Amino acid sequence: MQRQFELRVFQCRPGEMALEIVEKNGRPKAVRIWGVPLKVLTETLLNILRKQGYRPTELALKRKAPFCLNEVLGVRLALLFLALKPMIKPARMEEVIAGVAAMSDEEAYYWYAKCVNGPHAERSRKALRILLAEE
Repeated sequence: MQRQFELRVFQCRPGEMALEIVEKNGRPKAVRIWGVPLKVLTETLLNILRKQGYRPTELALKRKAPFCLNEVLGVRLALLFLALKPMIKPARMEEVIAGVAAMSDEEAYYWYAKCVNGPHAERSRKALRILLAEE
């Protein structure tokens, strides 16, 4: 069974966009991102939406319907959300984005599984950041 992901748009402050990615199968796992991490991720996010058949202009604060993502793109985007959320330095965020983009699908699935499940998920997210950006 393929995992299904939804990308939802919402407002976190007046006029400020935030995004949430949710894994729909099994226990819903949601990760939210906004602010600097979202700004750094924007170009990659728009490329992912294009690959899924959406137009970049559809990513707007007024959007009510979620974006549906296939398993491969959803895993990669969720992994980016998990890794970038606590980061502060844009240069390191860009290193993480490039590192995830360079991963094979199997490697991305491995890190996603480690970063969302189990008692050591937070440690796995930190290990991923250290591996990709020496964070």
